[in-house]
Amino acid sequence: MATRSQGRQVQTRRVSNAYYIDGTAARQLDVRRAIEEEPRRQLSHGTRKNRERAHHMNFGYVLFLALAMLVAGYVLIGYIQVQADLTAQLEQIASLESELNYLRLYNEDELARINSNINLEEIKQVAIGELGMVYAEEGQILFYENEGSDYVRQIADIPK
Repeated sequence: MATRSQGRQVQTRRVSNAYYIDGTAARQLDVRRAIEEEPRRQLSHGTRKNRERAHHMNFGYVLFLALAMLVAGYVLIGYIQVQADLTAQLEQIASLESELNYLRLYNEDELARINSNINLEEIKQVAIGELGMVYAEEGQILFYENEGSDYVRQIADIPK
């Protein structure tokens, strides 16, 4: 069964109590008829009441939502400030650690330079020659017993 509709050829076949249309273009949909043919479902009283309640917000509910939003905003701003403070402190710690490492290296270099410039023989000559120091002889060395403390307290003069 071939028909001619709006300048194009369309074939209609009957397939199991439904019509199947062969053609090169989609047919025009009549929206008004589709809406009118759609069956209307009756909503139950409870469903209709719930929908009306969902669309209607009273002053107390709006106030509650506004307060909840303000509290959430306050908490989030506080969280962001704590996060920013933590980041700043971590950066400061990293900076101080870097400075500490630099000062340690500088001190070690200075100690090595000072130690390399010390001439022990010259110090010995100055001590013996200019200051008149001599090595200790047998009997001049006195030993003291330390009774558990880390240092010795001198109560009286050391005997000569």
